[in-house]
Amino acid sequence: MAVPKTTVLVLDCAEPNELAEFYAELLNAEVQTGKELDIVEIVGHDGVRLAIRRDHGYAPPSWPRPDDSQQAHLRILVAPEDMDEAEREAVSLGARPLDTKDNGGTRDTRLYSDPAGHSFTLATRNT
Repeated sequence: MAVPKTTVLVLDCAEPNELAEFYAELLNAEVQTGKELDIVEIVGHDGVRLAIRRDHGYAPPSWPRPDDSQQAHLRILVAPEDMDEAEREAVSLGARPLDTKDNGGTRDTRLYSDPAGHSFTLATRNT
């Protein structure tokens, strides 16, 4: 019998509380602090679970990185009719647009960086 497991994506940054607030607002989730001082978790509906960890030597990732393979990033799915509002919300919270080449197309995908420099994508989901 397999032991039950849960996975959590962990993002490193210099200021975990600030980045946790960004993602909690963006994902309509709650910030939960635990016993570990340098880790904050974001927990929300539909299984949303993300952790933010303080890295005292943190340097933001760069995008694009043609000389390296692609780094991990979050893909946040929204209904096609909600994409423009999701974009306004993300930018108002501090996201920076990186690439919106398919903006408004049938495969609407918009790439941003969060306030700490991690890339994430807003993408339409098939409803």
